[in-house]
Amino acid sequence: MSNNDSKLRNLSLEEIERLKAQGCTANDWNLISISSWLDLSNIVNVYFKGYVNIYKGVKIRNLPGGISGLTIKENVIIENVASIECEESSHFGAGTKVSVLDETGSRAVPIYPGLSSQIATLLAREPKLLQYNFKSSLKGFIDSRVTSAEIGENSIIKNCGSIKNVSIGAEITIDGASRLENGSIINNAAQGKSFTYIGNGVDAENFILEDGRLESKSHVYNCYIGQGAILGSGFAAHDSLFFANCEMENGEAHSLLAGPYTVSMHKGSLLIGCQTSFMNAGSGTNQSNHMYKMGPIHWGVLERGVKTSSGSYLMLGARIGAFSLLMGPHKNHPDTSDFPFSYLFGDDRGYTTIVPGLMLRSCGLLRDEKKWPLRDRRLNRKLPLIDHITFEVLNPSTVETLLNAIDNLDNLLSKPAEDDFYIRYKGLKITRAAAERAKSLYTLAISKYLYSVLHNLEFPENDGGRPDEWVDIGGQVITRRYLHMILNSETINEAQALFDEAFEKFKELELKWIGRRFGKYWRERKDEIKNNARRLDEIIEEDRQDYLDMLAHETDMLAL
Repeated sequence: MSNNDSKLRNLSLEEIERLKAQGCTANDWNLISISSWLDLSNIVNVYFKGYVNIYKGVKIRNLPGGISGLTIKENVIIENVASIECEESSHFGAGTKVSVLDETGSRAVPIYPGLSSQIATLLAREPKLLQYNFKSSLKGFIDSRVTSAEIGENSIIKNCGSIKNVSIGAEITIDGASRLENGSIINNAAQGKSFTYIGNGVDAENFILEDGRLESKSHVYNCYIGQGAILGSGFAAHDSLFFANCEMENGEAHSLLAGPYTVSMHKGSLLIGCQTSFMNAGSGTNQSNHMYKMGPIHWGVLERGVKTSSGSYLMLGARIGAFSLLMGPHKNHPDTSDFPFSYLFGDDRGYTTIVPGLMLRSCGLLRDEKKWPLRDRRLNRKLPLIDHITFEVLNPSTVETLLNAIDNLDNLLSKPAEDDFYIRYKGLKITRAAAERAKSLYTLAISKYLYSVLHNLEFPENDGGRPDEWVDIGGQVITRRYLHMILNSETINEAQALFDEAFEKFKELELKWIGRRFGKYWRERKDEIKNNARRLDEIIEEDRQDYLDMLAHETDMLAL
């Protein structure tokens, strides 16, 4: 755009008369500024309610309720919209407090453009950071992230209801939205590669949509929808956060902290008061955060990779171990985090029977690990990736839990079973046979991890340091040492920089951890590790073949 193109001027008397002839009206024609290159024939039936800046190539037709308070950049098309207004004081959704996890607001996360899954998890799980560490800098930080009162170049807005206090970025299409209020709609993609979109019947208030999509009558209130995330088919979300590549349809979410790749596609599913990532919710999945005593204050954590079967129910608070399958009703506030990759069965009384490690046999788990990177909707758009994602199923966090689980199982197996033949652990019921099998499966998985990371099984040298613990923060696996530094940060920018650094150094820190964590016992068993890794591959392939055989049998059964 040349310098002349960028200059705006007031309308001439002749131009005002021409606009009047085309059905336009204005409270004050002096508040309208235009590019000299603007084709006025494309401005028809528009009510100019306040100040408006209009650049070249803009087309506005049928806007009877008024437009005011914003700048319309080059080549924007606006057709059949009830009204578009921006107030001078608007923050366009930035700073909206989203009451995730605890519905009462004690863990509210302020949203802003560029909010990552990691920072959101940090603020929700450690609310003292907002109360103390970030308190003095928070207002300035939020103010610095507020978007502009404008409609970006090459955007299309048509067939919509009221749009109030909404900042709209470049190359964004809004087609058929019912109502949009107090929000930012952001496209960070390279030119011509925008993913951001709002479709028919969408109703959104107090929101930020950043490189995501709201489709087909979805309803959101107090929400952040992040990169590659899609909400559609009438999905309703209240006080929830959705990060990279989440996909939600038909059901509901309340106070949900949905980390990367959380998926819920079925009617009657309610995700409430919990944290998730890499989750797949079956039909009729339900949680309860209200025991009718002190209000909806209960919340829980579903660690990465949890799947729920049709009709599953979980009474919060609870913590479900990584990559576990939840079936039936669980009403005894289970904590299964010490035993990942488990099958969890809820009985008629709501107690949980756990079969540890059984998910490691599943061919579906291997399929998931391969498909997640391939289904990353952020890629090929030249986006600045906001969320850090550790895709590996077997990573230092899950493997550390497996190592500890073997010790726990040894301890449990040293005790006699109770009268009902179950061993009990934190209120969970485990059979001796399941515990023995879990030890074997966990050992195979640890071997698979070592073989996958080290390849030739040349273990890194142990430098004598203490092996660090690892934690999963919103889909990113980091050391507890880094988490400690982050928790002592004084600004959100400082905390995010540490997450960035930890992500860049992941492989280096992983090898250092292996060198410190795996001693003589493992280093002397290289052949056994290779055989175990191959054996786990064989078990997974056997499961895949069993599944294909069953599918073939069903196909024969259903043949004409």
